[in-house]
Amino acid sequence: MTQRHYSSALRKTTALAALALASAAPAQAQISDDTVRIGIMGDMAGPYSGNGGPGSVIAARMAIEDFGGKVNGKNIELLVVDDQNKPDVGLNAARKWIDVDKVDAIVGGSASSIALGVQSLMKDKQKPYLIAGTVTDLLTGKNCSPMSVQFLVDTYSLPKAGVKTLMSQGIKTFYFITVDYAFGAAFQAAATKFVEEGGGKVLGSVKHPLGATDFSSYLLQAQASGAKAIVILNAGLDLSNALKQAAEFKIADGGQALSVFGMTINSVSAMGQNVAKGLTFTNAWYWDRTDESRQWAQRFMPRYNNQPPTYIMAGTYSAVTHYLKAVQAAGSDAGPTVMTKMKATPINDMTAKNVTIREDGQAMRPVYSVRVKAPNQMKGKSDHYEVLGELPAEQVFRPLSEGGCDFVKK
Repeated sequence: MTQRHYSSALRKTTALAALALASAAPAQAQISDDTVRIGIMGDMAGPYSGNGGPGSVIAARMAIEDFGGKVNGKNIELLVVDDQNKPDVGLNAARKWIDVDKVDAIVGGSASSIALGVQSLMKDKQKPYLIAGTVTDLLTGKNCSPMSVQFLVDTYSLPKAGVKTLMSQGIKTFYFITVDYAFGAAFQAAATKFVEEGGGKVLGSVKHPLGATDFSSYLLQAQASGAKAIVILNAGLDLSNALKQAAEFKIADGGQALSVFGMTINSVSAMGQNVAKGLTFTNAWYWDRTDESRQWAQRFMPRYNNQPPTYIMAGTYSAVTHYLKAVQAAGSDAGPTVMTKMKATPINDMTAKNVTIREDGQAMRPVYSVRVKAPNQMKGKSDHYEVLGELPAEQVFRPLSEGGCDFVKK
C-alpha cells in the first residue's frame, strides 16, 4: 500500500471510529424506559407517620412539580408504599419496585431495620437509596453502601449534641427510656459513650416496645434511679405519650431534668406547647429559620392540613431535588452514574447551602440548637421553636475515620 492510500484508509478508519463513538454516546446517557421512577417508602398510618409519612410524600411531589414534572424531557413518576414499620413488608415492596416496576431510586425514612435491609438490596441492585428520616448511624458506618446518601442526622450526631448540652449544665448522671429496636439501641449506645467520655455515669435504662401507650412503669423506674437527667430515646407518638405522662407525674418539678435528643415538630403539636415548653434539643431544619424556608413551608402547609413540615419532610424534598438535579446533569438515570454526580455536587436548596456529601454518604449539613417556646412567646400557632445557634457539621457528625465504612479510603 502506498503512503497516500495508507493515509486515506487511516482517515476513513478514524472517521468510522468517531462516528461509532458518537452514536454510542446517547446510548450511555439516557433515561431507562423513558421514565424516571422514584419510590418513597415510610410509615403512612402508624406511630411514625407524623414524622414523615404522608407529609414526606407531599414534599416529594413538590420537588417533582418544582422540576416541571420532567427531567431531560422524560416524565417523573412517584410510587408510594406504607411499610407498616415491618421489615418484611418494606423489603418485599422494595424488591418488587426494583425487579418489576423498574424504580430507579428509593427514598426511605422509617424504621432502622427496614432501612438496613433496603440499603443492602439497593447496593446489590446498584440503585440510589436516599435516606431522609431513618437515623441509625450504621447506614454510614459498618453497613455503609456506595449507593446511599444520608441526607439528615443520625444516632451519633443527635446524642453527641444532646449529652454535651446537658453536661454543660452540670448534669453527670443519666437514665434512659429507650424504644426497643435498632434505632433505640444505636441511640443509647452512642449516648452512653458520650456520657462516659465526659466523665458522667449512666445509672440505668429500660426498654419499651414500639407503639407503647403506657409509660408509667418506665417513668417511675427512671424517677427512682435518682439520675439527674431522664432522657427519652424514641420518636413519634411514643415520644408524645412519654412526655405527656412525664408532665402528669411532675418529674421536672422534682428536680430531675427531662430531655430528648431529637424531636420532630409534629410531636410538639401532638403533646401541646405547655408540655413541651423549655425542651432543648438539636434539629436538622426549622421551617421558620430563613425567608427561603418560610416561603417553602407556606406552600407546603395548605397541602398538609395547615400543619408545619418536619425536618424529615424537608429532607425528603432535598433528597428528591438533589437526585433529579444529578439525573439532569448526568443525562442518565443509571445508578452509579447518578450517585457519582450526586456526591460531586453540593446540596443547595431551602434546607441548606453548599453542603457536601462525604465519601461514606453523609450529607455534611449544619444542625441547629432549638428550644420549645412557652405559649406566651409564640407569634403564631406554628411558631414552636426559638433557634439558639448553629452547630457546624464537623462538630456533630462522626469522624470519617471512626465509622468503619469498608469502602472509605484509609
